[in-house]
Amino acid sequence: MENLKSCIDACLACLVTCEKCITDCIKESNLDCISICRDCADICALCARFDARGSAYGSGLHALCAEICRACAAECEKHAAHHDSCKVCAEACKKCAEICEQMDSVKA
Repeated sequence: MENLKSCIDACLACLVTCEKCITDCIKESNLDCISICRDCADICALCARFDARGSAYGSGLHALCAEICRACAAECEKHAAHHDSCKVCAEACKKCAEICEQMDSVKA
């Protein structure tokens, strides 16, 4: 149960940081970062909702969420030195990816 709560919390934290990053990147027309952050925010929201209701179909989402979070972290790290929101987003994405990967290994 604690693993599930940790995963939901990590997904929601990642969602929020992605949305903040999107807002900041819009100001600079950073389209690559905006695009992956949108995908990441959406998959994190979906994963958190599936986990919150105990869906039997959530396990496949964890792997996809981790993959997208890692891609988002990689993109945000390109701008982390210049944009604090990208740095925070990259860190949240990495944490979410790690926890989602743990969830998949627990359910396997």
